[in-house]
Amino acid sequence: MTTPYAETKDALLDAALMHVPFDGWSEASARAAAEDAGIDMAMARAVCPRGAVDLALAYHARGDAAMVARMQSDDMPDRFRDKVAAAVRFRIEAVTDKEAVRRGTTLFALPMHAADGAKAIWGTADKIWTTLGDTSDDVNWYTKRATLSGVYSATVLYWLGDDSVDNQATWAFLDRRIDDVMQIEKVKAQVRDNKALSALMAGPNWLLSQIKAPRPDADIDLPGRWGSKP
Repeated sequence: MTTPYAETKDALLDAALMHVPFDGWSEASARAAAEDAGIDMAMARAVCPRGAVDLALAYHARGDAAMVARMQSDDMPDRFRDKVAAAVRFRIEAVTDKEAVRRGTTLFALPMHAADGAKAIWGTADKIWTTLGDTSDDVNWYTKRATLSGVYSATVLYWLGDDSVDNQATWAFLDRRIDDVMQIEKVKAQVRDNKALSALMAGPNWLLSQIKAPRPDADIDLPGRWGSKP
């Protein structure tokens, strides 16, 4: 069941998308959205204290939700590598307005909003891995999301400039990036299987093994924790 808060934010976002192609994710767009939606500006501020920045993040979250829904309902490929590629493609295809993404990229390139943009991209990668059933609870939890964040953000930037039929150039670019990541995993496996290199990496590997994924019940706002499993 939706709440008045969620309904108000959705109404503001829907109205803002009519203005973003012209005014960007700006104060002008936020004010015009409130006026068009018939929402008092004080209420709009209560729902989106930072105005257009919060609306841009809401637009990104809406795309993430559409991606997860499609991942859970569509037939996914058999190979895990293809599942990841399909998830990234689903996320891009969830975009309803390419110009809104272009304007969002400009917004989150600004130093004062860069952290918000990075967090949004990390959140997308996290949702992909979580939906695919990732159970890692060590440093791999971070490396998987960091690597996929890079693949996703690079693919989005390529897609923004892609004018090929049905975005075929973008999907080819995505496949190449996924293949690059798989090559890294192949090298890591070779290192583990090599006795000399494995012995050399014993110390660093032990140190990395102490890094744990965030605990859902942890009462700290940090991206991880040190120590043994609970």
